[in-house]
Amino acid sequence: MDGPHSGGDGGGTDGDPGESAAPAPKKPRSFWKELPILVVIALVLALLIKTFLVQAFSIPSDSMQNTLQQGDRVLVDKLTPWFGSEPERGEVVVFHDPDDWLAGEPTAQPNAIQTFLSWIGLMPSAEERDLIKRVVGVGGDTVSCKGSGPLMVNGHPLNEPYVYPGNTPCSVDDQGGQFTVKVPKGYIWVMGDHRQNSRDSRYNQSDKHHGMVPVKDVVGRAIVKAWPINRWGTLPVPSTFDQSGINTQSSAAASLAVAPQGVAVAAVLPVVVWRRRRGDRIERKFDQRAAAGKR
Repeated sequence: MDGPHSGGDGGGTDGDPGESAAPAPKKPRSFWKELPILVVIALVLALLIKTFLVQAFSIPSDSMQNTLQQGDRVLVDKLTPWFGSEPERGEVVVFHDPDDWLAGEPTAQPNAIQTFLSWIGLMPSAEERDLIKRVVGVGGDTVSCKGSGPLMVNGHPLNEPYVYPGNTPCSVDDQGGQFTVKVPKGYIWVMGDHRQNSRDSRYNQSDKHHGMVPVKDVVGRAIVKAWPINRWGTLPVPSTFDQSGINTQSSAAASLAVAPQGVAVAAVLPVVVWRRRRGDRIERKFDQRAAAGKR
């Protein structure tokens, strides 16, 4: 009796049309099928990071030697300007050409790969006419150069160890190297560290901004020398700008020393982990239902 009874129960369970079978779970897609999706997510994140957070720029000239060498790659913080932070004295900043400072300079002709890499922020864009200099004066400052120096800000002499060896802090010429200027609000006065090889605010005083750079044209602060690897390092504000009486302002800039692609990969990894765990949960539920059906 026991044997046939058990067999009947088993047959009824399998063949009863009123009993609905558990739906078969969808198998998680293989890694190779998910890879294109993850690549697209990483590219979108890199583009967003380039637009709002950090962007790579290439040093086009010798005007910032020896702080920066021609061909160096720097990472520029683009985030803090979104929160109202403005450039401060001593910072190295990238800014759009305010009024044909780069007139006559050759324009690079990138290939398709370079164009794509610049679009996602892994290379600087050849179409953007940008410069990189050190901020010496901000709105309200008086900046002056007499003789060979030192450079004066609000009546205080600057000790500038970053100036190119052999250069004097001020240039003795009649093209703009000798000056006294008052920086208006909303502008900055910039100079290259290679003082005798930098066409900066001094030599653009005849433009519409009188050599000043509008703050709105500043892309962001250069915070890290990222390439070549043997020159990796941060770009801090020199201590000479912290001296008493120069009226320094507190910096709101955060040190974002992460390349866009690194942030993108870090953001994609949780997606991969989530999808894998989700697939594991579905498989466990399927196994539990199958085991329950056999009991």
